[in-house]
Parts: sequence; C-alpha cells; structure tokens
Amino acid sequence: MDSEEMKYLVVNRKEIVPSVQSDWASKKLIWVPHDVLSFCAAGIIGEEGDYLTVLLEESGKKVKVARDECQKMNPPKYNKVEDMSELVCLNDASVLFNIKDRYFSDLIYLM
Repeated sequence: MDSEEMKYLVVNRKEIVPSVQSDWASKKLIWVPHDVLSFCAAGIIGEEGDYLTVLLEESGKKVKVARDECQKMNPPKYNKVEDMSELVCLNDASVLFNIKDRYFSDLIYLM
C-alpha cells in the first residue's frame, strides 16, 4: 500500500507528545459511567471506602461514583492503537474510546 492509503490505517507514533503521558499519570484518569456519553474520562481526587470522588474531564463537575463502576484508562501511548488486543486495559470503555478516537481522526479501518 502507498502512504496515501496507510494514513487511514496506521497512526504515526512519532507524533505522540511525552508531556501527555505525564499529564495522564498525574491526574489518575479513569473511565466513569455517563448518561449521554456512555463513559466519561475523570480524574480521581479522593477516595472513601468503596466510593471515589472524581472530577469529570468534559464538564469539570465533582461527582462520587462507586469504585466497582469505574474502569481503568490506558496510557495515551495506546490512543488510536490499530490492534485493540495491545491495550493494557481491555474493557468496554477503552474499546469504545479507541473506536471513536480512530473514527474522528479518519482512521476508521481496523486491521
């Protein structure tokens, strides 16, 4: 395949910025259930027994969610990965995010 066709299949991993990785680690990001978006990225700001206090990335609201309802988020270096079996955290939220991320980046074709 030529480079024109490959742009719809493969992500250029050289474009990943290292500072994004450190931001992800410092915010302790996870996926929490959301009524409209199915799952929403959130940063953990507190823990009380079986509940987490999180700050939703999309709205900036603080909410309490049950620890069991949360799903782990993959590090940014796995964003738009071609083969989802490579994901460190293979869960519903991560798969859905990866598909949406690839689609909105015109990388809709998975190998």
